Amino acid sequence: MVSTGNRILVSLKQLIYSLFFLITILHGSTDREQYEEILVSASLIPISLNDSANSITLITADDIDNLAIANLSDLLRDLAGFSVSRSGVLGAQTQIRVRGSEANHILVLIDGIEANNSAQNDEFNWGNISASDIERIEVIRGPQSSIYGSDAMSGIINIITKTSKEKNEVQAFTEYGSFNTTNNGLSIGVKNKKFNARFGISELSTEGENISREGTENDGYEISSMNIKAEWAPSKNLNIILSGHKRFGMNEYDSDIDFDQLVDDQNNHAKFNSSTTGVKMNYINHKIKNLKHSLFLTKSENKNEDYNDYIIQNVTTSLKDQINFLSSYFWENSSQRSSLLLEHEKEEFTQNGIIYDYGIYGIFDPNQQRKKSSSSLAIEHRGNINENISYAASARHDENSQFKDGNTSRFELAYAFTNNYRIRSAYGSAIKNPTFTERFGYYTNFIGNPNLRPEKSKNLELGIDFYLNNKYSFAGTFFKSKLENEIDGNSIDPDTSGYTAKNIYGLSKRQGVELSSTTTLNENLKINASYTYVDSIQFKENGYFDEVRRPKNTASVTILWKSNKFSLFNLNVRYSDKQIDVVYPGYITLPSYTVLNFGGKFFLNKKLSLNFSLNNLLDEDYEEIYGYSALGFSTNIGIRYKF
Repeated sequence: MVSTGNRILVSLKQLIYSLFFLITILHGSTDREQYEEILVSASLIPISLNDSANSITLITADDIDNLAIANLSDLLRDLAGFSVSRSGVLGAQTQIRVRGSEANHILVLIDGIEANNSAQNDEFNWGNISASDIERIEVIRGPQSSIYGSDAMSGIINIITKTSKEKNEVQAFTEYGSFNTTNNGLSIGVKNKKFNARFGISELSTEGENISREGTENDGYEISSMNIKAEWAPSKNLNIILSGHKRFGMNEYDSDIDFDQLVDDQNNHAKFNSSTTGVKMNYINHKIKNLKHSLFLTKSENKNEDYNDYIIQNVTTSLKDQINFLSSYFWENSSQRSSLLLEHEKEEFTQNGIIYDYGIYGIFDPNQQRKKSSSSLAIEHRGNINENISYAASARHDENSQFKDGNTSRFELAYAFTNNYRIRSAYGSAIKNPTFTERFGYYTNFIGNPNLRPEKSKNLELGIDFYLNNKYSFAGTFFKSKLENEIDGNSIDPDTSGYTAKNIYGLSKRQGVELSSTTTLNENLKINASYTYVDSIQFKENGYFDEVRRPKNTASVTILWKSNKFSLFNLNVRYSDKQIDVVYPGYITLPSYTVLNFGGKFFLNKKLSLNFSLNNLLDEDYEEIYGYSALGFSTNIGIRYKF
């Protein structure tokens, strides 16, 4: 249990750390001008980065290429406010928690299309997405339910795929690494004044390594990805965008079959097949030029199959259809604008599997077929009081077929003292509806609870952004939230002694500080740094206790050094504090760890480049989830060619 005195001491300690961090990095620089005109999805319609009071991070295609990563979760580990939990090797189940929230409190979009898997607890499995064909990633922290609804309780991550930048474009790459890992891809694009289209395909596979503490069986992984994106402007007032993303593959995994809390070496594997598709039409009225409309039709589908010794055990599928219509009106040279969103969503969930007879504990039938729908209305106004002060207010009403109607709102205020220094604040409410899995999931030792209530939260954040000489940037944010009706999926069902989900009595509290900086010492040397302190506690019978898989302190430093026009090197250091995990009937503390990565890129000419990476250079032995060993030292080498 966390005492009041200890929490005060911890808060003072973190404040000192924060001030020290700020003092030691005030020597640097940033690329603010490069980003300030980029539009981000922190509003009903895209807005300039500096018009939002949110804490926002942009990850570019160059950031991804320079670090030569295969899986996106490895890149997100370096972001302030983020903690990553992966059950072992590449491709394994991977969860991301933002500011101490649950893994299903973050909404993931692919080209603006919702990609969370309704058949897997509304989470996005970060183990099953590769890093190829991505133009940029927008990370928007803080509650966005007043814009995006239920799943955006702690923020959104919008993954934007590439478009063609040249008249004719062909690119290819191939890479090889430890554990017999291969990564290959090809993309083709065309572009003219009215039409732009690009198609990309990639395949990543690895034999993996043993993830259980005992045994010798390796756990491999395969994923194939396809992206298509086309944009057509038949007239000056009409623009049509088509986007599609598909990924499918297989990952091998181990689990605890004798319930001794240790992972057993098994011949298990899961197949996955996920896709998102959408078409968006943007229209500007000829008669009223300040009025803009958009119609967006989207679909996301997921299918997951679990096998033991090649015998199918369980199949889950989900389907989500969305239609939304948005109208926005601008005035006073676009310094004022109001938007109205109408949205309708339908979701379907199925689960099929073996019926288990547990005798006196009951017969568990996993076979389910469920539906739900919602109709929503959202309004937003954004404006500038003067050239220094900007504000925003948004509200959303959701009519749900399975739950009580939800209402959320958000208010933002930002004050720019100069072009290089501003403060920002935001206050908002958010909601997260119970998932199909929590309500109707039936597995070996989990029983669904159809009587769950939606989670609700209230959130406050205060931030500061500082820029110096176009060479240094610093962002600091204090955040605090209170969560009501938190759903605990590790509760014990009194009748069967199996796991179930239930709403927790009392409030769950999350607060902390996230700091990040970018320093450009010269045109060839750049340093990115981040630090996060988060205190996430949950009320239980005897008081407040730390929540699981939330390290209190995390930090990252990445140094990019361009030695000459032919080579680029990167050094990355990541630190994660100790954290607790569930080991029924109690808890265990996982030790802190530090991981060192080193990589490089050689530009042989304008079209051909070579890259290499040395991962976990010191062969650190650690676990992010109890019982699942992380990968040790590994290497990777690749070649990329642009025709």
